[in-house]
Amino acid sequence: MTDKYRIDDHKLMFHPGRIDNWINGRMIYPIYMELSPSGACNHRCTFCGLDFMGYKKRILDTEILKTRLIEMGALGVKSIMYGGEGEPFLHQHMSEIITYTKTSSIDVAVTTNGVLMSEEIVHKTLSNIEWIKFSVNAGSKETYSNIHRGKPGDFDKAINNIAYAVSYRNLNNLTCAIGIQMLLLPENEGEVLNLANIARDIGVNYLVIKPYSQHTASITHKYSGISYERYLYLAEQLVSLNTDKFNVIFRTETMKIWDKGVSDPIKKDRRYDKCLSNPFWSYIDSGGNVWGCSVYLGDERFNYGNIYENTFKEIWEGSKRRESLRFVETQLDVKDCRVNCRMDKINSFLWELKNPPDHINFI
Repeated sequence: MTDKYRIDDHKLMFHPGRIDNWINGRMIYPIYMELSPSGACNHRCTFCGLDFMGYKKRILDTEILKTRLIEMGALGVKSIMYGGEGEPFLHQHMSEIITYTKTSSIDVAVTTNGVLMSEEIVHKTLSNIEWIKFSVNAGSKETYSNIHRGKPGDFDKAINNIAYAVSYRNLNNLTCAIGIQMLLLPENEGEVLNLANIARDIGVNYLVIKPYSQHTASITHKYSGISYERYLYLAEQLVSLNTDKFNVIFRTETMKIWDKGVSDPIKKDRRYDKCLSNPFWSYIDSGGNVWGCSVYLGDERFNYGNIYENTFKEIWEGSKRRESLRFVETQLDVKDCRVNCRMDKINSFLWELKNPPDHINFI
C-alpha cells in the first residue's frame, strides 16, 4: 500500500540544512513540536497512554502562547501538531490559536477525536491546517462507546463532523489532508473493514491502522501483551479498498517491531545505542512545560523549562536543556524506551549519519 504522507516513515532528510548544523555541533531549534493546549479530555479511552497525566482541567494561556508562537516561528520551528494529553478542542480559543500559528509561519496539524469539531470550527480552521487526523477506534457505535468511553452518540457525532470537514474542504478547494486513525485492538478487529468503508465513503484521504504501544508511565496495561501476528491478514483484505483518492495505511512493519519488543523486551530491535532526536523536536504540555520527550513527561530530567516563566529561546538555550541533553547522551539506556518510539526511524537515520558504514563513497 502506498503511503504518500510517509506516516510509517520519517521526513528528516528533507531538512539538510538543519541536519548539517546538528552534525557540526551548532545550536539548532526544533523542526517539529507537539503541543497540548488542553489537559482535559472528553473521553477516557481504554488504551490511553497519557492517563497518568490525570486529565487535568488546565489550558494554556492564549496570549502567552501567541507570544511564544511568534517567537518560535522566527527561531525556525516549522510545524506544530496540536494534540497531546487532552482533547485540543476543549480549549475555547483553539480556532484562534490555529490561525495564529499559521500566521506565525508555522505549519499546523491536529489530532482529535472529532466530537467537538463543529461546523463553525471547521469554517474557522480548516484553511490553516496542513493535516488533521481523527482518532476513531471502532466501526460501530457500540464498540466505539466501549473503547472511547465518552458520551452516547459520540460515534455518530465524530463521523458526521469528519464528513462535514471533507465536504467543506472539497467545496472550498482546500488542501488540508484529512485522515482517520484506528488503534487495532482485540475489541475492534472485526470492525476494521467497516471503518475502512466508512472512511472511504465519506472521502477522507487515508485510514491508518496502527498497533498499540505501551507507554512506560501509563497506568493501564490492559494491552501490554497484545501480539499482532494474528491480525496481519487484515492487510490483504484492506488493499482492495484503495483508490486513487483513498488509501489504507496498515502499519505492518510497526506491528512486527512491537511483537518483537514484546517477545524480547531486552533487545527491542534498536539500531542505535543513543537517542539523538531531541534537538529536532519537543513537546509542550498543557501547563506550559517544555519536554525533551513525551514518553518521559513528569521526569524532571527531561523538563527544559516553562513558557510562562521564560521565552522559548531562553528555555531552548538554557542550562536545564543542556543538562537534559547531557543525561540523554551519557546515561539514558534506549533499551528502556518505549517500543515503537515515535522518533525510532529518525534515531536510526541520525545514528547512521554519525556512524557511517564502510565504503560510503561507493554510492
